[in-house]
Amino acid sequence: MRLRSKIHLYSSVLFAILLIVMNLATYYTFSQLSVNNQVDRAEAQTLQVANAMRQAAGEIPTQDLLRGYVPVDGMIRMLGPNGTSLAPVTSVSQQDLSKQKVIYDTIKRVQVMDVLDQRYIMVSIPVIWSNGEVMNVQVTESIQGTMDTLQVLRVVLIIVTCIALIPVLFSIRLLGRVIMKPIRAMTLTMQEIRRSGRFKKLKLEGQSKDELMEMGMTFNDMIQLLESNYKSQEQFVANASHELKTPLTIIESYASLLKRKGLDRPELFNESIEAIHSEAIRMKEMTEQLLLLAKHKEQWNISMEVLDLSELAMGSAKAFRNAYGREIHVNGQHEVFGYSDESKLKQLLFIFLDNAQKYSDDRIVVDVGSLKGEGYIRIVDRGIGIAKDKLPLVFDRFYRVDAARNRQGGGVGLGLSLAVEIAEAIGVRIELHSVEGEGTTAEIWIQREVTKIGLC
Repeated sequence: MRLRSKIHLYSSVLFAILLIVMNLATYYTFSQLSVNNQVDRAEAQTLQVANAMRQAAGEIPTQDLLRGYVPVDGMIRMLGPNGTSLAPVTSVSQQDLSKQKVIYDTIKRVQVMDVLDQRYIMVSIPVIWSNGEVMNVQVTESIQGTMDTLQVLRVVLIIVTCIALIPVLFSIRLLGRVIMKPIRAMTLTMQEIRRSGRFKKLKLEGQSKDELMEMGMTFNDMIQLLESNYKSQEQFVANASHELKTPLTIIESYASLLKRKGLDRPELFNESIEAIHSEAIRMKEMTEQLLLLAKHKEQWNISMEVLDLSELAMGSAKAFRNAYGREIHVNGQHEVFGYSDESKLKQLLFIFLDNAQKYSDDRIVVDVGSLKGEGYIRIVDRGIGIAKDKLPLVFDRFYRVDAARNRQGGGVGLGLSLAVEIAEAIGVRIELHSVEGEGTTAEIWIQREVTKIGLC
């Protein structure tokens, strides 16, 4: 069953049940009040008749008293303790009441009973008569008029219920359309996206702030995010294919050269091996960075702890100095601490040190200090620098400034993109300052206090 049909069915049934229960409660309350009022009235009236008959006993014949107090639509009789009874007096329309069984009571009794499909109230009042005996004055009165009124009320309530359900069914159907309109539009939009392969947003109408409008806005935000991610992925795949194609082509060319002329021209051997080895290392570095970027941050095994930034900077600089033979000078304050992940912070530091040694020939300076509650590690080189208009682009994947592209030792353009991902994961802040022709300064700012990082 479709959702629209479910909304229509369940809402209609629920409203019908509520309406029926409400009308039943109304009818029951009204009928109880009506019958109770009739019982109270009959009881009070019978008590007055019994007192009046007792006061007139001996002065007026009892039979005449009964005729004088007979109800308009009922019967009156008097019973003695031995079952003796005067002839009951009935109204013209209630002759059959005199045939009912007689019961003598010494206490007051009120009874609602049915006789020949009519409803009556019988009230029995004990009275001490003039001769000292306890007599029963019994008055039976019809309340069929009240029952007929209740019958009319039942019919009216049934008709009103049926009439009320008609607009309810139409309104619920309209409500189902209103609720389903954005859902239907969303479904059609998704089908259109699947059919055409192009992202498309919902056309939102009105200025309402209800949940349906919120759902439509959320859907549009999701489509925008998917479109952005799709374009980024498309660009990423294109760039990765282009970047991997170059070293593969070089490797293939030198391998073919070795295959054709390697035996005849030994001088080509060293050149080819060196080129193949260099491009293989470049491909390995690029693949490792791509795999790391492709991982979710939850898989990075972040372990946050308090670190001695001076000790970490000196250790990293020593390892880098031994690996590349470059002069790296560390200016470190004592007891500068930061809260971060040691291995990832080292990796971040290596990225900036690697860029510094690739794009500068002068010595590299690493400053460690603290400022305004944050620790920092600053890597300064005196290399080629980056133009001001190119500086915001260097964090994009595979982006390299023109000067770096022409350098033999240039990277693949993934290092700074990876640096941004790592910095976000371990809760540090990075800043890059550069002047073309003068050099570049990379700053890593680390919180000195324990903070809540989403992945720690």
